[in-house]
Amino acid sequence: MTHHDHDRGGSRRAPVEPAPSSVPTSLWPGLDDPEHSRWYAERFRAMARTGRDLLGESRLVDALAPRGARLLDAGCGPGRHGGHLSRLGHTVVGVDIDPELVAAAAEDHPGATWLVGDLVSLDLPAQGEPEPFDGALLAGNVMDFIPAEHQAEAVRRVAAHLVPDGFVVIGCRVGRGFTPRDLDEASPAAGLRLEQRFATWDLRPWTADSDFCVSVLRRRSAT
Repeated sequence: MTHHDHDRGGSRRAPVEPAPSSVPTSLWPGLDDPEHSRWYAERFRAMARTGRDLLGESRLVDALAPRGARLLDAGCGPGRHGGHLSRLGHTVVGVDIDPELVAAAAEDHPGATWLVGDLVSLDLPAQGEPEPFDGALLAGNVMDFIPAEHQAEAVRRVAAHLVPDGFVVIGCRVGRGFTPRDLDEASPAAGLRLEQRFATWDLRPWTADSDFCVSVLRRRSAT
């Protein structure tokens, strides 16, 4: 997630202030129970073997991205989306807080770069990835595993790693967890503007009674 020729605005180092409270930054159960993480990775491997379509999110990102883009898979889990995007010719960096899932991603999808990292304090230049990204993906319910106190900061940190006019695609439920309203409230401080909103990853229209939300946001260009 092969670079393409355009002005990236130079490398920018994301700020590294401490998290805003003492509340833990992740609710992911695998951090306390590695067996859960191993089960989770095997679950998706098994579904892939049956031929189930698990790549809607990465197909959407590929459609949005220029060829040979640099892409961030934020909350990558076992890496199916970042791995797919890497096979499509993008330069991919995937980040997840769970070392077990990062190890599974590296085993199954060796064409991408996989790092252990916390989205709430994300600082990829400090981990040897100084170049900003053309686009980022927060798939599925990644944001639901970040406590409410830290969700806006996670959005800001991911956005800070984008080139000016770079995009981020975020999925969220509507009635619980991290909602579209939460995203709309967090976006201005992150320098993001909403560009499109859909009800599914295959771009079905957003309506008032949709129970899932896929938002495409764009980082504001520097003025």
